[in-house]
Amino acid sequence: MGQSATARAHTNIALIKYWGKKDANLIIPQNSSLSLTLDHFYTDTTVTFSETLTRDQIIFNGQEADEQTQTKMSQFLDLIRQQAGRSTFASVETTNHVPNAAGLASSASGYAALAAAGSRAAGLDLNRRDLSRLARRGSGSATRSIYGGFVEWQRGRNDQDSYAIPVQEEIDWDIQMIAIVLNDRKKRVASRAGMASVVATSPYYPSWVETAQADLPKMKDAIIKKDINLVGQLAEKSAMQMHATTLSAVPPFTYFEPETLQAIEVVERLRQQGVSCYYTMDAGPNVKVICTSRETPQILAALAPYFTAEQLLVAKPGPGVTSL
Repeated sequence: MGQSATARAHTNIALIKYWGKKDANLIIPQNSSLSLTLDHFYTDTTVTFSETLTRDQIIFNGQEADEQTQTKMSQFLDLIRQQAGRSTFASVETTNHVPNAAGLASSASGYAALAAAGSRAAGLDLNRRDLSRLARRGSGSATRSIYGGFVEWQRGRNDQDSYAIPVQEEIDWDIQMIAIVLNDRKKRVASRAGMASVVATSPYYPSWVETAQADLPKMKDAIIKKDINLVGQLAEKSAMQMHATTLSAVPPFTYFEPETLQAIEVVERLRQQGVSCYYTMDAGPNVKVICTSRETPQILAALAPYFTAEQLLVAKPGPGVTSL
């Protein structure tokens, strides 16, 4: 029996978006970002290093992972082996309590959990900063899922200074999200491919980076002031400007679906009626509604004619990565 460790990490939804890499190999972003970790969506991962294995074995939601996933996760395990000074293969069992690759940040929770479980199983005792740096190498957004609550990923310039830091881990004010799961299928354009296309071809991309950097301190100030309206306004702006870059890419593409626009229309109508609710989206069709718990029943009632109860998932601020 080899060394084994299990970890749980939660997804995060970016309020100031990460979109585009400066270094694709090290996953150094073009701009800093800020997110909220959520309690409802998470990944549990167990990693066991064993001398009896002749290759890495990756079990994903009860089934052997496809070749692409196997390769990517083995390459990530190589980073852990390199740090730990060992060559032993590992078995990985991952259970994703998130629709995979559908724009609900499954890679964020997945690689944060793999980083935590894998490093501990390999005998490493990484602090959260170094764990954040390691998780980043698997998926950029995973660097933020090491922490709970509001988290900033500082873009940095290299592998050493690009990592996440907590902004407000213990949230003592009323903010949460409603995830509207319009489509839990794998998205047509993967985030990495979409980012690369936008960075290379969109004439609007330089303005996106400039605006995102300028809005991040405004978002931190809004969080300190517990101003949900300003948080929502900035998040909505960041999401729509990010998606505008996809429409201006060559060739253009979009993550929107007809139901996406329906959800946005309901949120905007509610806001006109005085409800504090705002929408955001990652690289996928699903819409997340930023709101208060007090107004959530009214928002759910307005969405009910268009979406089933199973599509409407309420998520509160969640914790950082934990050992199980």
